[in-house]
Amino acid sequence: MAEYLEFEWRTNVISNNIVKGVHPLCNEPKGRTAAIAALKNLIHSCNDYELRTNLPQDDKTLQKFLYARKLNVTESFELLKNYYFYRKRNPDIFKNLTLEAEDIYKALENGLPGVLSQKDRKGRCVLMLTATNWDFSYPLSSIYRALLYSLDHLTNDIHNQNNGFVVIVDWTEFPFRRTTNLKPSVLRLMIEGLQDCFPARFKGIHFIEQPWYVEAALAIIKPTLNDKIKERIYVHGNNLSTLHELVHKDILPAEMGGEQPSYNPRSFLNTLEAKQ
Repeated sequence: MAEYLEFEWRTNVISNNIVKGVHPLCNEPKGRTAAIAALKNLIHSCNDYELRTNLPQDDKTLQKFLYARKLNVTESFELLKNYYFYRKRNPDIFKNLTLEAEDIYKALENGLPGVLSQKDRKGRCVLMLTATNWDFSYPLSSIYRALLYSLDHLTNDIHNQNNGFVVIVDWTEFPFRRTTNLKPSVLRLMIEGLQDCFPARFKGIHFIEQPWYVEAALAIIKPTLNDKIKERIYVHGNNLSTLHELVHKDILPAEMGGEQPSYNPRSFLNTLEAKQ
């Protein structure tokens, strides 16, 4: 562990503040309406014809980008542009980004990602990625596609837009020989998309039970992370008590030392299918 800590991932809690509920902006429809109108105006007045004609302009989509940047219209516009060009550069990632895509369905069937039924004490949606559920019949890029599909669904909820997401990655018993499946090019693609392009706010990313060889593989991506994301990454190893200080065990499944029953990998997929 000491070898990995030189990369300065966060390993403990520095704040015990607990915030419940929804940001006041969520209760100000006039403010949201004005921000959406201002963002549409930026799109309409853009000098780039491609952006002006191709950027989404429906209220539902624009609100996602606005909340991802705390209703800062200029920053939301930049994020929207980033997302457009990211999709354009990576058509294979976004091709058939639906539940009908075989690889997305298989990843979700394996709980990659899973989503806890309860929010944490700060009202944040908690996503889980359990590495041992990955049967390697599909690549890492398919897990990323499933994650993007899931986030697109989850960000339809204004509470998730505002309160953000927590991600827990459980590396228990991840075999050494499978580290070759953690392709650096795909990891960098994921980081670029999730931190710079996709309209979601990640408030905490937690690694548990990670072996040294996973730590070494993940260290490769550190230079691509911005400072805000670096500050929100925690590595807990087998010390689940530090995880529980940030994500209380009353919502966590038993396999994470929580008080809830073991997580059913299909549960989030069942939710998605029921809503179709």
